[in-house]
Amino acid sequence: METSFDFEQPIIDIDKKIENLKLSSEKENADLSKQIVELEKKKDELRQQIYGSLTPWQRIQIARHPSRPYSSDYIKMIFEDFTELHGDRMFGDDQALLCGIALIDGKPVAVIGHQKGRTLQENMDRNFGMAHPEGYRKAMRVMKLAEKFNRPIITFIDTSGAYPGIAAEERGQAEAIARNLRDMSDLKVPVLSVVIGEGGSGGALGIGVSNKVLMLENSYYSVISPEGCAAILFRDGSKAKEAAQAMKVTAKDLLGLKVIDEVIKEPLGGAHFDPEKTAGNIKTSLIKYLSEYENKSKKEIVEDRYLKFRNMGIFEEQAQTKKKTIKNKTAKKKGEA
Repeated sequence: METSFDFEQPIIDIDKKIENLKLSSEKENADLSKQIVELEKKKDELRQQIYGSLTPWQRIQIARHPSRPYSSDYIKMIFEDFTELHGDRMFGDDQALLCGIALIDGKPVAVIGHQKGRTLQENMDRNFGMAHPEGYRKAMRVMKLAEKFNRPIITFIDTSGAYPGIAAEERGQAEAIARNLRDMSDLKVPVLSVVIGEGGSGGALGIGVSNKVLMLENSYYSVISPEGCAAILFRDGSKAKEAAQAMKVTAKDLLGLKVIDEVIKEPLGGAHFDPEKTAGNIKTSLIKYLSEYENKSKKEIVEDRYLKFRNMGIFEEQAQTKKKTIKNKTAKKKGEA
């Protein structure tokens, strides 16, 4: 059964009415085309109204839709001759992260992406897209390979977070992610990241230190899930809707904050309504940004990535202002004394 959300119920109700009219038309041999056309028109208007004004929480629900395309789906639709590479050469292979080499419009690239499963067994095998340390080490191995052969790197982010289990901690989860953050910042080839669904915490950032970060319209990118934030700040996990609104995790919010570089349009209702069109939109953006770095030197590529992250926020300016205020108050008190 197709998953639907509460806010989509009016559309589902109209769909049922249309289906009933079609059945009645066949059984009674009656012409109900006029009523069907009117309902179709009403449904289109309702879809525009509902999907054109989604709240942050509703976008998060769409980002988690089980029919939403995953990394493997986009790899098939965007790239040619994808060859998967396995193992971190230290412990084993992590199926939560897909890594390999491919061609995009005939040009060689490395491709890395979080991968969830469609069935329960697939999700167990892929750990629901939550990578272990060996997954991040495998990703870095492929990134270093790409750097060696001067191939751009494209990553697809779609995880609720890195796996927080005991086994992952025993094998150095924090160290593996920290090493990726450090080493990605110094890669001599361009790195492009696309948040295609969930972009959760260090699990997302472990393959997301990039020259350009792009987001699909109905994805989210956050330091913590709305449920986790609500549980910590509000002491009530059921207040996830309020947390989602306050956290500014949607593509539109993050573009305004200059955390990401572009919002990629999705078909009305979400990527799962037309995966091929969504893949086409992603491919267009990737080719555009890849062409920007074709004539840049290795030094310029690294500097570009460094400046992207250094230019986020205004923490330095705030710190200087606070320091000046404290200095002025201290001088004033000395003068009064």
